[in-house]
Amino acid sequence: MTGLRGTAAIIGIAELPAERRQSAPPSFTIDQYARLAKLVIEDAGVKASVVNGLSCHGIAESDMFAPATLSEYLGIPLDFGDRVDLGGATAAGMVWRAAAAVELGICDAVLAVVPGSQEIPRSQRRPSRTLGWYGASSNNYGSPQAEFEIPYGNVGQNAPYAQIAQRYAAEHGYNPRALAKVAVDQRTNACAHPGAVFHGKPLTVEDVLNSPVIADPIHLLETVMRVQGGAGVLIANADIARRARHRPVWIKGFGEHIRFKTPTYADDLLCTPIARAAEKAFVMAGLGRDDVDVASIYDCYTITVLMTLEDAGFCGKGQGMAWLTQHDLTFRGDFPLNTAGGQLSYGQAGMAGGMHHVVDGARQIMGRAGAAQVQDCDTAFVTGNGGIMSEQVALVLGGD
Repeated sequence: MTGLRGTAAIIGIAELPAERRQSAPPSFTIDQYARLAKLVIEDAGVKASVVNGLSCHGIAESDMFAPATLSEYLGIPLDFGDRVDLGGATAAGMVWRAAAAVELGICDAVLAVVPGSQEIPRSQRRPSRTLGWYGASSNNYGSPQAEFEIPYGNVGQNAPYAQIAQRYAAEHGYNPRALAKVAVDQRTNACAHPGAVFHGKPLTVEDVLNSPVIADPIHLLETVMRVQGGAGVLIANADIARRARHRPVWIKGFGEHIRFKTPTYADDLLCTPIARAAEKAFVMAGLGRDDVDVASIYDCYTITVLMTLEDAGFCGKGQGMAWLTQHDLTFRGDFPLNTAGGQLSYGQAGMAGGMHHVVDGARQIMGRAGAAQVQDCDTAFVTGNGGIMSEQVALVLGGD
């Protein structure tokens, strides 16, 4: 199988502390990009002049020409400019695209940065943009979602993920305590990570199950916490990586699969695109599931973690509930998962939530996770999830 050679590496990381303040004064997204870019480059310990690639999600100030606008604003001439639009899988998608560009020699080092908010200062004399309806993303006339879903209410995130959970329960049974344990173990990890929004606030299974049901069977404490923040990484070639400050985190394998936009059109709610993406990533890396030292799995809901573990091959279909009860998911455990707390307990800074998982995996391999450091961590499995288990990206990262 063709693929990456593993000669591009993450050499710098930056993640802003999660801040639980939805009414914060907005800032321009180009300024957020600039702040994160500076932090990432400084963290890598390289000169800004080595950077000649940029991967972004877009900027609120410009509907078009996002890479060019950022090149101009940051003062960085680009040999590679990319805009990735994969929802929560965007960050992981950025990483493999950047690694491919580096390995092909298109550029030497790529900034992959995701601001935590798209809310920007607005003129008092001009109306704001029209917001999506009930969590819909395509409310323009003529879009399939506007024509066939918004009128009937199958939009947003809570209800569709609850549909997956309900279908799972019908097919395989449902153990709410097993899924609550995901949130509890990740909260333990967050308590060891000072940047997490729930740092110092432990959680019990009873706390999770006693929290309000927001869409049966999903409880409030099984969903992400929205925060302010942002994250980014710097991907560079081997020559630069060897001169950088930290242990290089080589991008050894990836997989990407996109099947649908909304679950209305899913062939099977219980067979998600991560199955194909993960298999590609492991085959490309030449590694197996047993080689993984830490997993950084997209966790917008606890059911997302369960589905990913099963479909990525860590346990059989329908066996995930039992598997979760048999494993310790904390940084001290036998299967460390989301060791900075994940989006459930670190917080989801908008689209930067996906980059949180990339940073978490890279930080562990670099040996920089502080109190939450996993011993002898050489291999990380990272996932990104867009939409309702719609767009999936898997990464296998490794140290020397």
